[in-house]
Amino acid sequence: MKLAVHENQNVEFKKSWRDEYLKWICAFANTAGGILYVGVDDDGAICGLSDSHKLTEDIPNKIKNTMGLVCNVQLLSEDDKEYFKIEVEKYPFPVSYHGKYYKRSGTTLQELTGVELDKMILFVQGRTWDSVPVPNIAVGELENDAFRLFRKKASDSGRLDKESLEVTNETLVKNLHLTEGDYLNRAAILAFHPDPENWITGAYIKIAYFENEADILYQDEVHGPLLLQVEKTMELVYSKYMKALISYDDIYRKETFFFPRAAFRELLLNAVVHKDYLSTTPVQIRIYKDKIRLWNDGALPKEVPVESLFKEHISKPRNPNLANIFFKCGMIESWGRGFEKIAAYCKEENAKIPEIDLSLGGITVRCFASEKHQKLMNEYKEDFNGENDPVNDPVKSVLEILKQRKNLTYSEIAKQVGKSESTVKRYISKLKKDGFIEREGSDKSGYWIILK
Repeated sequence: MKLAVHENQNVEFKKSWRDEYLKWICAFANTAGGILYVGVDDDGAICGLSDSHKLTEDIPNKIKNTMGLVCNVQLLSEDDKEYFKIEVEKYPFPVSYHGKYYKRSGTTLQELTGVELDKMILFVQGRTWDSVPVPNIAVGELENDAFRLFRKKASDSGRLDKESLEVTNETLVKNLHLTEGDYLNRAAILAFHPDPENWITGAYIKIAYFENEADILYQDEVHGPLLLQVEKTMELVYSKYMKALISYDDIYRKETFFFPRAAFRELLLNAVVHKDYLSTTPVQIRIYKDKIRLWNDGALPKEVPVESLFKEHISKPRNPNLANIFFKCGMIESWGRGFEKIAAYCKEENAKIPEIDLSLGGITVRCFASEKHQKLMNEYKEDFNGENDPVNDPVKSVLEILKQRKNLTYSEIAKQVGKSESTVKRYISKLKKDGFIEREGSDKSGYWIILK
């Protein structure tokens, strides 16, 4: 006769009893609980046991003596064949067998060490990584600029009222549930401490500009409280790493970046909140001329359908205490709306919705240039006869400077663009030749007229 169940995450079959099967009971207790059948083959057929009456006493005693667990051990019989059904509950504390810890992963047994052991211990305790207290850090050691930014963002967004914000930092931290007894938790350290890396290695952001997949032209690292890291990173990316294409609507100047700023901000916030801070690798941003690759060392549930991966990633923060800080100050929306906001921002700019990729380890989000950006790029190429890159073209930068201040001398322009006077004169000559500018008056007292 066969049992009506099959082996799975919570069910295991064994033909006979061996003491090493206590590891499986340990794993069930550390995961989600389960049932171990003894006297049943791999196909679920009952094969029976010859020493069942002796095992009736031995199995419960060995479970209790080696792991301190009490399990429901039943001796059952079908067609004169006896077998055991051992029911194991999920325990609220880490369970070890001979000093080692085990868990179930699908239908397999895994011994846990290092980072995985830390994760399991937190899981069975019902805690998240960012809720763990950190000793020997006082609120007075936290960064005042981070608190100022939090209060401003919270006030501007209306998430917290004036009364809630006009309290001491100590009270604010307690109201945000960032303490346990006299200790601050890891979320408080990450969000507000001037140097969270003293306790949490890899708690920073790395940015690099790539000419191609192999060659880095320049790079930066952003350190400090995560609240300030996000602001500094946004400023760097959209001032140094992504040059705006300039267009004009009548007399009004417009800047167009190749990926919507608001959408990228949502993605960056998501990476910071969702990162696995047990990993020592920082959030990494690779920027190219027309694409971005944003990576963080996180993970997604394997059972989530591919079409739902991106939404799942946005919606379920790995570090809920840290996420709550960003939510309370209005920097992120409620967990379910992140994906919809990013999609809406991309739609506004005719940009592609970012793609999510799990093939590189961790979570990679790829962003691509919008159609509007490509169109403007083509227009600029026509303006300059296709000879220059409009994003980095120094001739174009001289024209932009002259639009702002029409009475600059050659030497003043040279200082602004970081070139020699002779080089600037060549740029000016080209702009004159192409009909963009002309000079009115002398070199010393005259001014530039912008023709187009």
